[in-house]
Amino acid sequence: MSRARRPGRTVSSVFGRKDSDAHKASNPEPETRSTQGAPGRKGHPTPKRKEQEAARRRPLVPEDRKQAKKGARDEARQARMKQREAFNRGDESALPARDRGPVKRYIRNAVDSRWNVGEFLLPLMLIVLLFTLMPTAGLQRLGLYFVWVIVLVGVVDSFLLWRRLKKQIRERFHEDPPRRCATYAIMRSFQMRMSRVPKPQVKRGAKI
Repeated sequence: MSRARRPGRTVSSVFGRKDSDAHKASNPEPETRSTQGAPGRKGHPTPKRKEQEAARRRPLVPEDRKQAKKGARDEARQARMKQREAFNRGDESALPARDRGPVKRYIRNAVDSRWNVGEFLLPLMLIVLLFTLMPTAGLQRLGLYFVWVIVLVGVVDSFLLWRRLKKQIRERFHEDPPRRCATYAIMRSFQMRMSRVPKPQVKRGAKI
């Protein structure tokens, strides 16, 4: 036969467990929380209120406005210099629309690789101007005739230049030259080599 349970022990155990649970509920143990490695938490302390107010009071513009303007001007000048250098050496990104494209580059190189009569027109004009200032009428007429001869020879030379260029462009690019390419080539051939822009990228006599 099994032993009969004592009622007093059972009651005491039940009441004792309730008392211990009530004691834990009234006196919870402090939880140890660590923000150092907790995910989603900041690893630095929150700034104080004084620091936040000081940061808000900082001016958006620098106090030394003169120095700031000088720095902005220096940056703008450097940007313009880089743009001008890129334009002079013929970079496509820095060229205007009238100078862009492989056909225009080919025309520039073709003109710059040869001696053009038109590029000597301006220096010869200065010499002719001296003739026109002479008191002798014969020398003045001679100067005028000389001018017309140089202009005529320059026009013929430019016509032959474009005729040859047009043929070469068709052979190389398999298309007709775009509009105004003839004017583009003739105007460059009448400019002095040192004043051409973009700057010449080939030497005289170079094969292109």
